[in-house]
Amino acid sequence: MLRASHDVPRKAVEVMGISEFRGPGLSDKQWEQIESLAVSLDAKQLLWVSGFFAGIEHRAGGAPAGTTVLPQPAQTQGRKLTILYGSETGNSMALARVLCERLEKEGRQPRLFDMAAYKTRELKDEEDLLIVTSTYGEGDPPQPAVGFFEFIEGRKAPKLPGLRFAVLSLGDSTYEHYCEAGKRLDRRFEELGGTRLAERVDCDVDYDEPAAAWTQTVAKLFAGDQAASAAPSASPVAAPAASAFDKRNPFPAPVIDNIVLTGRGSSKETRHLELSLEGSGLAFEPGDALGIVPENDPALVETVLATLGISDAAPIEVKGETVTMGEALQKRFEITALTPRFIEQWGTLADAEALRRLTGTDAVAERTEFMGRHHVVDLLRQYPVKGVTAEQFIQALRPLQPRLYSIASSLAAAPDEVHLTVSTVRYELFGEARSGVASGHIAERGAVDSLIPVYVQASQHFHLPGDDVPIIMVGAGTGVAPYRAFMQEREARGASGRSWLFFGERNFRTDFLYQIEWQEWLKEGVLSRMDVAFSRDRAVSASGGKVYVQTRLKEQAKDVYAWLEEGAHLYVCGDATYMAPDVHAALKTVIADEGGMSAEAAEDYLTRLRDDHRYKLDVY
Repeated sequence: MLRASHDVPRKAVEVMGISEFRGPGLSDKQWEQIESLAVSLDAKQLLWVSGFFAGIEHRAGGAPAGTTVLPQPAQTQGRKLTILYGSETGNSMALARVLCERLEKEGRQPRLFDMAAYKTRELKDEEDLLIVTSTYGEGDPPQPAVGFFEFIEGRKAPKLPGLRFAVLSLGDSTYEHYCEAGKRLDRRFEELGGTRLAERVDCDVDYDEPAAAWTQTVAKLFAGDQAASAAPSASPVAAPAASAFDKRNPFPAPVIDNIVLTGRGSSKETRHLELSLEGSGLAFEPGDALGIVPENDPALVETVLATLGISDAAPIEVKGETVTMGEALQKRFEITALTPRFIEQWGTLADAEALRRLTGTDAVAERTEFMGRHHVVDLLRQYPVKGVTAEQFIQALRPLQPRLYSIASSLAAAPDEVHLTVSTVRYELFGEARSGVASGHIAERGAVDSLIPVYVQASQHFHLPGDDVPIIMVGAGTGVAPYRAFMQEREARGASGRSWLFFGERNFRTDFLYQIEWQEWLKEGVLSRMDVAFSRDRAVSASGGKVYVQTRLKEQAKDVYAWLEEGAHLYVCGDATYMAPDVHAALKTVIADEGGMSAEAAEDYLTRLRDDHRYKLDVY
C-alpha cells in the first residue's frame, strides 16, 4: 500500500501520475473516485485517509504479517522509543540487540531493557514500545519475564491510549500453545489502549528469516528520523564480549571423558561429559549453559532415506550450498520430531485426509497429542508417497537445532574444560527403540577424542551472588549440574557465604550424582548443609508419601525461612512441569507457616524475592 508522507505535498502527488499506481481489481468507476479524491486532498488529509483504510483492512483480518496498521501518521521524531525483551535461552535478547543496532543506524537512541530489569512504573510514560519475547513450555513467559507479565496482565497495569507497539514472538510449533507469550502481550497492550505499529510476527525455532523481516519492517517506520530520542542513550543491558565461536560458528570440542554416573541397576542413565575448550577462547560463569550442536543418528538417516527411496548421495541445495542428502539429514535438519508444517506438507503429498484434518485451527490439541506419539519416520511409513523428491522432503523439515545444557563446572577449577551432566533419553515407540537427538549423540557417538560442536550461552539471571551471601540450592536429577559449578567456584574463591543443597533423585544407591564430591565439600565446609530425597527408596514422609525435595524443604521450614530472612539467594533447577511448581508451593507453605502470614502474603514474599533477583529458576 502506498503511504502518503508529511513531506509529499498535493502537487507532488499529481506530478507522480497516480494512474501509474492503479490497484488490483479496481473498476473504472472505483479508480475515477480514488483519482479524484487523491488530487483534491492536502498532505495531512491524504495521510489520514491512508491510515483510515489501513485500519479497515486490519479489522477485516486482511493485514499481512509485518504490515503497518497505524490509523494515524507514523511520525517518530522526538518520540520515546523503548525495546523490551523476555528471554530464557538468549535468542530474544540477541534479536532485541540486533533491532537496537538497526534503529541506531536510523538515528534513533532506543532504550533496551530485559523485562526482568525494567521498572514497570515507567510503562505509563512509554510512547513507542518494541517487544521481543520467547515462549516457555506451554504458553508461559520466560522465567525472568514472569514479573513483567504478572504486572501487565494484572489490575495495576495502566491504560495506554498513547502507546504504539509491535511484538515479535518466538516459540516452538511442536507445542500446543505456540508463541503464546507474545500473543498474550499483543492482546494485552491492545486491551490497554495501545495501537499496533506493525502486526505481530510469530516465529518457529528457525526464526532467522521472519525475525529479520520483522526487524526490517519496524526499522522502516523510523527511517529518516535523525533526531535523537528523548530517552537516554545509555543501554541498561551490557553486551557480552565478542567471541570467535558462537551459535552460528560452534567450536569443535574434543571429548575428554564420557562416563555413566548412575550405578548398575538404575532405572535411568545419567552421564558426566567433559569437553576441552583449549584454544577456543570460550569463557563462561557458573550458571551459564553450553549449546550442543548434535547430529542425527546415522541409522535413522538410513531408515528415512530407504523409506523415501532416495539415495544418500543425491545432491540437494541447502542455503546456497550443494550437499548430499545423507549429510543434509544427518547434520542440517530435524528428522525426529514432527511439526505442524511437516504434517501439512506431507498430508498434501500423501493426499491424506486424516493429516489434513490435523492442520485445522480447531485441531490444535489433537495435533499436539499426535505429534507426541509419532516421529517423522512414522508418518513416512503410515502415509507412503511414491516418487517424492529430495527437494519436496527437505522443504517440509526445519533446521536441526542446538540443545542447551547447564554447565556443571567452573573454569577456576577446570581451566580450558567444560563439564555437563546429561540424562540419556531412551524410550520405545511403535515397537522400536528411540533416543533423544542430543543425548543419544552424546551417549552413543560421544567417544573420547571425538568432536562435538559447542558454544556458550550466557545466563542473565542464574549466577552466584557475592562471596559472603548465603545460597539455598534446590535441584532434582540433572538439575544439580549448576550447583556443582557453584561449589567449585566458591571453593576456588574461598567464599565465606553459607551454602545449602537440597538434592533429589530416584534411588540413593544408584542415583546419588556426584556423591563423593558433595561429601568432600561438606567435610571441608564449602557446603554448609545438605538434605537429600530419594523418591523410590523405602523412606516415606511424615504424611506417608514419597520423599521429594519439596518434602525436605517443609521438614526444614524453620531454618529455610531463617536463611531467607537473613538474605539468602534461592535457586531452583530441574523439571518445569512438576518439580518447579511443587517446590514453589512448598516454599509458599514454609513462608506462610514460619512467617505467620496468609497464602497471598507468602506469594507476595516470593514475588519480592524474584524481583530482587534472589529467587532464580533454571527449569526445563
